Amino acid sequence: MDIQNPGGILVRTAVPSDRTAIADIDTVAAAGDPDRRAAVRRWCEAGLVLVAEDPSGPLGYGVLEYTFFEQGFLTMLMVAGGARRRGVGSLLLGAAGAACTAPKLFTSTNVSNLPMQRLLQREQWQAVGLLHGLDEGDPELFFRCPPERTGTGGR
Repeated sequence: MDIQNPGGILVRTAVPSDRTAIADIDTVAAAGDPDRRAAVRRWCEAGLVLVAEDPSGPLGYGVLEYTFFEQGFLTMLMVAGGARRRGVGSLLLGAAGAACTAPKLFTSTNVSNLPMQRLLQREQWQAVGLLHGLDEGDPELFFRCPPERTGTGGR
């Protein structure tokens, strides 16, 4: 999957050799978390990563899996600090929807993550639930992609 937007940002499926560059823009992995670096490697090797890039390199990435009740789940959406407010998150959400082969696509974010909540609201994702107990004191909000924006059209 390759999607090019007029701003020169390309969204494509990452390959295993992208793992280091992707981990370098991930704030958790870049801070030295070996578990996140290992996750990025696994995700890239499994072909689950959509990476947004321009000629300077990766700007952000998303991880699309099917482990959430056999529906699509955007496990991770990360935009590099210097690339925020440039539409990268919106491009990645759109690419995940287009790539999704399940009838439904979900994602989640902590209640404390207001920028992600604003992005999801701007992109018309619907809030569908709240889960306590994953991160103590910071419940997880779940959202669903508008059905017409998935690769299956919600079927």
